[in-house]
Amino acid sequence: MKALIPAEVIERKIYLIRGQKVMLDKDLAVLYGVKPIRLREQVKRNIRRFPDDFMFQLDEKEIDFMVSQNAIPSRKTKSFMPRIFDNIEPRLINDRKSYV
Repeated sequence: MKALIPAEVIERKIYLIRGQKVMLDKDLAVLYGVKPIRLREQVKRNIRRFPDDFMFQLDEKEIDFMVSQNAIPSRKTKSFMPRIFDNIEPRLINDRKSYV
């Protein structure tokens, strides 16, 4: 069993976007102990298990905001479009069974 992650660590990775508490795919993957690409693959394979609004992509204005917060790299990497996961709660992260 993996050790519990302190709530403070998780809370530092949560952003408020579109009035929702969200987490970047790369941060969620780190908490699960997997690579971001593996997290996205598993979500894609199991998409029926998640609500429709579980994940979304940022619009241009939101990307600019996240770059300004140093949450994502600069726009120089045009192919980088992070997935954003909402409905993030510390208890969900710490209940990391074999979802990914």
